[in-house]
Amino acid sequence: MVLVTVQLPRDATLEQAMRQLGLSEDEVDTAYGLVPLVPEQGLYAVRVTEAAGDRVTPAAGGPFSDPPIEPYGPSN
Repeated sequence: MVLVTVQLPRDATLEQAMRQLGLSEDEVDTAYGLVPLVPEQGLYAVRVTEAAGDRVTPAAGGPFSDPPIEPYGPSN
């Protein structure tokens, strides 16, 4: 999966982002949801399949990589 950014109104929903970008539920990580990046400017991130990210790029920013986030250093 990759991340894309989208401009939406304040307090937008994942459904609004999906509708604006023409995405189906199968193309979106609904558990990840819609993440506000700069909410006062209406900038949000959505996690989508690689194919969807390539397709929506003209209407959205990205696609950006989505590397796993893991703890640094030895485990205790």
